[in-house]
Amino acid sequence: MANHTTSLKERDKAPDFSCKDEKGNLVSLSDFKDKKLILYFYPKDKTPACTNQACDLRDNYKTIKECGYEVLGVSADTELMHTKFIRKYSLPFSLLADIDLAVIKAYDVWGEKNFMGKVFDGIIRTTFIIDGEGMIERIITNVDTKNHTKQILNTQPVK
Repeated sequence: MANHTTSLKERDKAPDFSCKDEKGNLVSLSDFKDKKLILYFYPKDKTPACTNQACDLRDNYKTIKECGYEVLGVSADTELMHTKFIRKYSLPFSLLADIDLAVIKAYDVWGEKNFMGKVFDGIIRTTFIIDGEGMIERIITNVDTKNHTKQILNTQPVK
């Protein structure tokens, strides 16, 4: 089985989206005009790897902000699940509840996965770095959940 990789490429226009966050507020890509955005897609709240990833971003959030980035996580979990996840781990950023998979599919991060010998469809862990003009600067597909901030901040933009 070949690994699924998003069809989006660096320098592509990032797909626009509108999706509710954990508080029920509608969040759109246009809300981040003139800001750099880390938009990360992950499979499920409170699972070990997803928790490691969120906590790594939390622990390095001050540095991330100092580098000029905003952070948004996206999964198919509900607003309530996101609220509980944020509270339990004191996450300083919002999580989008993409229950209908519209944003997930727009970014082409839904695909076939293989876990413990079982093949199923799900969210492929992927991070998009989007510039203030809404263009994809970088895509990280081989996410290191325990060192994700380092991956984000050490990856150079495409020239």
